[in-house]
Amino acid sequence: MTRPGRRDEDEPPIGRRMAELRARRGMSQQVFADRIRKSKSWVDKVERGVRTLDRLSVIETVAAALGVAPEVLFAGKAPRQQLPNTSGDVERLRAALARYDLPTGGKTAPSLAQLDAQAGYAWTAYRHGHHPQVLRLLPTLLDDSRQQPGDTADLLVRVNRLAAQLLVKLGETDLAWLAADRAMAAASGNPWRAGLAAISLAQALRALGRGRLAMTAAVAAIHQLDSEPSHVRGPEVTGTLLIEAALAAAVCGDANAAGELTGRAARLAHGQPQHDCDGVRFGPTPVDLARALIAMWSGDHQLAETTHQRAISGNAWHLLPAEHRAAHLIDITQAYLDLGDTRAAGRALVAAGRIATWETRIRPVARAALTAVFRAGPDAADVSRLATTIGLTR
Repeated sequence: MTRPGRRDEDEPPIGRRMAELRARRGMSQQVFADRIRKSKSWVDKVERGVRTLDRLSVIETVAAALGVAPEVLFAGKAPRQQLPNTSGDVERLRAALARYDLPTGGKTAPSLAQLDAQAGYAWTAYRHGHHPQVLRLLPTLLDDSRQQPGDTADLLVRVNRLAAQLLVKLGETDLAWLAADRAMAAASGNPWRAGLAAISLAQALRALGRGRLAMTAAVAAIHQLDSEPSHVRGPEVTGTLLIEAALAAAVCGDANAAGELTGRAARLAHGQPQHDCDGVRFGPTPVDLARALIAMWSGDHQLAETTHQRAISGNAWHLLPAEHRAAHLIDITQAYLDLGDTRAAGRALVAAGRIATWETRIRPVARAALTAVFRAGPDAADVSRLATTIGLTR
């Protein structure tokens, strides 16, 4: 038994936990240092155990930047962010993904056409931000898709991709990686399917803090598509992969690669109609939204804010699905927080909540940003209502 006042020797040091949480959120030491107003050297020393993290005020600052409660840095493991009263649905999805045998039970599986229609319905619900509904649908949809005879590669890629992207939002990053890997396996060497699956794989790897691997996966899929005839590859999958590769490059600190990849995506998007289908969002506006996030992660918060404002000022912004718009508003909130503009951060979060309520309820980064806004001082009534909705109190 551990004596009172002593840390269990099996628990990793607080600095190592800080490093793990930072990496899981895709932040470099320099970006994290900027957010907590410390030097990169200070962060490195704490993570290596050379320097002690023992002041409560500093621990609270570090925890807020990581999007966790201060106790998590002491307790060793961050709690999973799950939807209220839906833990059973998450476990059903986990079981469906972990299963390798074909489900039994004697029931007749829907036809391939019926399953394809169900998958389309689930993707539509996802695009509108109805995430609890998607979560309820996915376990059965995964099981039924695996039982279907014949060529089900397109369906399996489609359903596993959706599972991966939803699980990233839930903070279930390891499970998201498994779903994305299942999608890649189902792609069966087809460059088009592999490109679609690689979009979700890059997102899952980036959420795991594996930015370099995410960039490699996306670029490899781009090279495969580049070898295909133009009528086969189309611009939308290649363009979306370029965006994912650029975002991955940014989170691992490769600004040159991020700039080169977004430049190529912008050239591909020029003159193209905006495309959105099953998580493939491509056109000039998605490229600009990615550039805003890349500027933010690179520490240029003023450029991030300017690029963001330009991107959301056009009609194309309103044509993007609710899930995409709300997710971006949540992500860009950190730029306002780093600029010290908590009012603008609060407005962005409230706008995200109005566009797609469940984005603000299920994403750890949304909760962390709202916590920072809520603790900064007097709030507008709508910010207070949003905080109450997701269970935050002063």
